[in-house]
Amino acid sequence: MSAATAVAVYESMQVNSYDELVESHASLVKRIAHHLLLRLPASVQVDDLIQSGMIGLLEAARKFDDSKGASFETYAGIRIRGAMLDEIRKGDWVPRSVHRNARRVSNAIKAVEDRSGRDAHDKEVAEELGVSVEEYASMLQDTAGGRLFGFDDIAGAEDTISEGFNGPRAGPFEEVSDDSFQTHLAEAITLLPERERLVLALYYDEELNLKEIGAVLGVSESRVCQIHTQAAARLRSRLEEWR
Repeated sequence: MSAATAVAVYESMQVNSYDELVESHASLVKRIAHHLLLRLPASVQVDDLIQSGMIGLLEAARKFDDSKGASFETYAGIRIRGAMLDEIRKGDWVPRSVHRNARRVSNAIKAVEDRSGRDAHDKEVAEELGVSVEEYASMLQDTAGGRLFGFDDIAGAEDTISEGFNGPRAGPFEEVSDDSFQTHLAEAITLLPERERLVLALYYDEELNLKEIGAVLGVSESRVCQIHTQAAARLRSRLEEWR
């Protein structure tokens, strides 16, 4: 076989592998789109999420390196979700008041826990904010409706996902820093109140939707949303030094 023929065969194999990866994981795009849609305003269309997610899948198939140890599905899932979130952020649909409330809740939780040395309770956080428990629940609900939360964006800016998964590394220090953050994040999650840990596990690991989680816990979807948002705020407050 000539060198030219060998190159042609290799390139053909690469194309076939690429096409197979994309075709076999197209359903992953739809699954992630519908999962994210549950946390988004009605103005966001699932078809738009799927379209941007397919771009993420194509990028993942093009850049995937199986020598790194991660499965393609894990790698592609991160790229797909990142592409969807990037597209949503371009719409800038999150009101500034939502960002302000998210910061206020995180700061209030941190203040209470710094004083008490234990998990902050809803009533204590509400008192720290100067609002009623009902108003605090409403703040959590509003924040959940306008805030996308993923484990990889806790250390970033208030509505920006870390480039650690979706962009190039700047150097070895960033890789060490990211690994260290992931370790601290894992530890912080284990220290969350039991119900918050369970909600995060069911949502992110088991990929249950809010209604399904509510059935497991015996609470309403809105309460699951509040628990999820409070868990996110608690993690942000405890990982403040990584911002």
